[in-house]
Amino acid sequence: MTKIVVTGAGAVLGQGIIKSLKSAPFEYQVIAVDPNPLSPGLYWADSHDLVPMASSEDYCSAIEAILENERPDAVLVGTDVELDIFARNRTEWEERFDTKIVVSPPETIRTADDKLETARWLEANGLPFPRSVPAERPDEVAALTQELGFPLVVKPRVGARAVGVELVRDQDELTAATRGREGLVVQEWAGPDNEEYTAGVICFDGNVEASIVLRRDLRDGNTFRAYADHYPDCDAYVRRVAKALKPFGPANLQFRRGLDGEFRLFEINARFSGTTPMRALLGFNEVHMVLQKLLNGTPITQPPVTKGTVVRFLEEQLLPTDLAEANQAAA
Repeated sequence: MTKIVVTGAGAVLGQGIIKSLKSAPFEYQVIAVDPNPLSPGLYWADSHDLVPMASSEDYCSAIEAILENERPDAVLVGTDVELDIFARNRTEWEERFDTKIVVSPPETIRTADDKLETARWLEANGLPFPRSVPAERPDEVAALTQELGFPLVVKPRVGARAVGVELVRDQDELTAATRGREGLVVQEWAGPDNEEYTAGVICFDGNVEASIVLRRDLRDGNTFRAYADHYPDCDAYVRRVAKALKPFGPANLQFRRGLDGEFRLFEINARFSGTTPMRALLGFNEVHMVLQKLLNGTPITQPPVTKGTVVRFLEEQLLPTDLAEANQAAA
């Protein structure tokens, strides 16, 4: 049986990867990994392992022990904080443990992680971008304000799920949003809420092999409704971006259509994303497609996508007492 290690079983991303594996038309043996013994994704897998936090000096040795013991066919990374670690060690670990690690190069991850670098990269590649300046450069912020007016967006250069993101409508709100905070970017407003899109692309060797675009509604920084339809202009745009980005396998692009009709991409995730299981429900199981290509050489073809609305909801899970207590003791 094809054995897959999934890290970050407590994260939205890691859980989504596991869901996609379980819904695939193929039987995968899933080994879930997470630092928290009460992470629900651990209990969805065929087996699981606990590891230290990614910031721990013991993290890499713990991952190496799992790869040595399990010898998985592939590894899928389920949190942002682990991406750079796996990217830097990918070549060594793939050779040493005879596995495939689905992770983009370190430079691609760095470009995607930093919102200011993302905008600069888009501009350098001749792609539409939201004009952006570092908040600690008051002269540049003033020039941007003078040129564009309000609203503007203030956000952390490195962040996720809209944490710390503020829409500012005048100079007083801009001053308040930046006061006492570091590592911020002031950015052009991308467009209205009802024109926000999230896209999944699969790209190998600079070739975009499949893509899907969903319009979405956000709640607390996460997609809670996604609308699948035919968005040909959006799809052409994300394929242009992905072709320039050259990720290894999956990437997620988030953008809005402005009032002027221009697309402004404000976030790149060089990985699977929180909407991965939603896309799988629509017939676009990117996890399965990527694994089949890497492990079996199966060509990726653009699948037909079901039109409809995907809604996300809360669900409860009872953990077996003996297993939960054993995991907590092991941690």
